[in-house]
Amino acid sequence: MFKPASPRLATCALIATTTALLSAGAQAQITETVPATAQKQVRAVRVATPPIIDGKLDEPLWREAEVITDFHQIRPGNGTQPSERTEVYVVYDDDALYIGARMYDSEPNLIAAPVIRHGQGLGSDDRLVVILDPFNTRRTGYRFETNLNAVRHDALYQSVNSFQIDWNTIWDTATSVDGNSWIAELEIPFKSLPFDASIDTWGFNFGRGIRRRGEEMAWVSYNRTYNPGISGVMTNLSGMDQGVGLDIVPSLSVNRQKRFSVNTTETNTDPSLDAFYRLLPSLNAALTINTDFSATEVDNRQVNLSRFNLFFPEKRDFFLNDSDLFQFGNISGAAGSNQAASRSSRENARPFFSRNLGLSQTGAPVDIEYGGRVSGRVGRWNIGTLAIRQDEFNTVNASNLFIGRLSANVLNESSVGFIVTDGDPVSNLENSVYGADFRYQNTRLAGGQTIEADAWYQQSDTPGLSGDDAAYGVGLRSPNNSGLRGGIGFKEVQANFNPAMGYVNRANIRDYTADAGYTHFLNDSFLQTAYVGVDAQRVNVIDDGLQSQALVFRLLELETNTRDRFEIGYQQNKEVVLAPFAIYSAPDRRVLVQPGKYDFDEQRIGFSTAGQREFAGGLTYQTGDFYNGKRTNVGGSFAWTQSRYFVMSLNYDWNDVPLCQDSCRLS
Repeated sequence: MFKPASPRLATCALIATTTALLSAGAQAQITETVPATAQKQVRAVRVATPPIIDGKLDEPLWREAEVITDFHQIRPGNGTQPSERTEVYVVYDDDALYIGARMYDSEPNLIAAPVIRHGQGLGSDDRLVVILDPFNTRRTGYRFETNLNAVRHDALYQSVNSFQIDWNTIWDTATSVDGNSWIAELEIPFKSLPFDASIDTWGFNFGRGIRRRGEEMAWVSYNRTYNPGISGVMTNLSGMDQGVGLDIVPSLSVNRQKRFSVNTTETNTDPSLDAFYRLLPSLNAALTINTDFSATEVDNRQVNLSRFNLFFPEKRDFFLNDSDLFQFGNISGAAGSNQAASRSSRENARPFFSRNLGLSQTGAPVDIEYGGRVSGRVGRWNIGTLAIRQDEFNTVNASNLFIGRLSANVLNESSVGFIVTDGDPVSNLENSVYGADFRYQNTRLAGGQTIEADAWYQQSDTPGLSGDDAAYGVGLRSPNNSGLRGGIGFKEVQANFNPAMGYVNRANIRDYTADAGYTHFLNDSFLQTAYVGVDAQRVNVIDDGLQSQALVFRLLELETNTRDRFEIGYQQNKEVVLAPFAIYSAPDRRVLVQPGKYDFDEQRIGFSTAGQREFAGGLTYQTGDFYNGKRTNVGGSFAWTQSRYFVMSLNYDWNDVPLCQDSCRLS
């Protein structure tokens, strides 16, 4: 095995090798798409002067553009005529793509816009959605949303059915109300997105939501959904300016600390630098020196009532950029919407989890001295590499860390790939992981159905751990938005599988998941959908029987045309505890769950009102047995949208868990 002497050398070598190979093969690039004749098309019109982004479509240049009006409902109807007309225009110049949209509304005073903060989801807002797939691969892409408040919400598709909402880039939007319509203008700089200038056709789609009617519409859809795999195309793109491909982001943090007890004052000054350079039109390099993460959003608080670690997602921009290129095996999405499997369980066995870099095991920051990344797409190849030099902390020496991920697009919507990691950020031991994966996807089955399948294998190498150091899994899903849906999955994580830069929630287990359900759309009713289903997970200790089991009976889940929701469910749990674990710890008290076999059931009921209302909220109530005691959980939320400029919200979560302690034992 080759172990790089430093991330800087590894990055330079990789840049040289990759650039040479891919430049030599540039003429043989392959972009696998459905033939353009089978897709809706719009011709982007080049303009000499860019529009002013002011939320008005009053410039003559918009009249030069082709107008898109052939939208259709995906909710509550399926392909039926929308209740309101929508007009979309697309133009571009050397620097940016410009999108103008006029969304007619016969009751403009009822347009819903409760979200006023950039970066928040717009699920409760009347919104415009734009999806771009610059490489036209129908596998990944970028999502841009805005509402009447000109809120910017963007996301990176990691696959056609999941996206990373913490990703963001630079773009602009402005909105206004014009009679019986609202207008949105978007400017998306070409420098904000990776693309190949030789590709003149991009994947392209639009969506619009009218919340008070529970209405969703799209330009192109399939099985009541739209995404990069289900889209039209935008043609006639040429001559876009990617600039010199160099961005430099310097920063400086100053910390002044005064101690009164010993009367000392200390000032620390930490300069940092991030630089980004485009090696090829769609292959980017990044360099970071003394990385500054001070502007990172804090984690949401989570309550842990289990014996296994929780999962906290990555929120640091440096690691979020091109994060889709490092995804392996669709591990996090294999269980889909299975409510029996927790988020941490679904993420279990990830070979690379970037939160392990620059953070100690306790979550304290660790300095990153410097690092480099080469990532992007060339033809059918998807490339993600990262090399980091992490500073020493406590008794852990400074470490060199390397991650390499390469995958190839095969068939129409599938991929095959490999991953390697080298280094351990939290110990002085050597560690490496190798893995291979295959993902199959077909979103064009007869009857409006979709099928996905995954298979992956990994093996770690850690001194002192010999044998039983592999993890592997398979999955099969049909994640349809209407009618039948379901899936099955399996993964084994062996006792000595140790991805030092990955995420392992529990090892020495076999994890089985399954779910099945049916969604029915109602016609001519105040109800829009009704769903019933069952989700299941069983986790066995390898060669030692049951560890955990959960059956979630989703007895009835209703959603109205105005997006009010009601649900009722029942859950059966089995837990085999081999060693005591603390469910609550305080300086003066610990509450332990003792070893034993536990069977307990819980019931749940909940409702929520639609977020576009002036007063909105929800309430859930869950009660039942919990290990050798009881649990009552009450969760509530309340929001007051006084206007487009003032929103107040309140959330509350309460757990009451009385457990039988010293006088009670189970065998």
